[in-house]
Amino acid sequence: MNNSLMDPIGRLMGLRYKSHPWHGVDIGKDAPNLITCYIEMVPTDTVKYEVDKESGYLRLDRPQKYSNTVPALYGFIPQSYSAEKVAEFCREKTGRPEITGDKDPIDICVMTEKEITHGDILVRAIPIGGFRMLDGNEADDKIIAVLAGDVVYGGFKDIGDAPELIIERLKHYFLTYKDLPGKAGKAQVEITHTYGAEEAREVIERSMEDYQNRFKNLKTLLSDY
Repeated sequence: MNNSLMDPIGRLMGLRYKSHPWHGVDIGKDAPNLITCYIEMVPTDTVKYEVDKESGYLRLDRPQKYSNTVPALYGFIPQSYSAEKVAEFCREKTGRPEITGDKDPIDICVMTEKEITHGDILVRAIPIGGFRMLDGNEADDKIIAVLAGDVVYGGFKDIGDAPELIIERLKHYFLTYKDLPGKAGKAQVEITHTYGAEEAREVIERSMEDYQNRFKNLKTLLSDY
């Protein structure tokens, strides 16, 4: 994949043959309509995997609660970041002035009828909507997308095209996935809105701008190596 950051990041981190999935993979020239996503987890995973932000390798984050598993491919959008622009949009939609970005790449769920057995892969996806999720006072949007070219889901254009049961299963997962067996209390997460494709594209565009603002000196820094 053609990316001017890929080789210098490889030299800097000692990973010449594996690009960092957050910084070293292009989101795609047709973003936000068609985007490249990095998948961390698949529906058969009974533990939560997450990319280690420093090394770019998958690590075990925590066990899933009981039988709660993600009902779609789950990962994040490369070269995205939830900061001021994403938070500004969330504040506008919720009326909550205290909201900030969660300082992470934007999460994404990708629906497909195919059985994909492991994560640590790249897929192309078409955003059709999302959840406006809050983790405490932080914006933690979850984009919902379909796998490009998927026989069953590939023709969906908006969240209203997806079966309601699937959307409810996704919503239930995100409202409970941080709960741990034996842990007192519940995670302070809520979903204030379910939105369609237009707002999903707006969130992605804002996250791309937040990424550029946060890492605008990255290319200059790496050019010295």
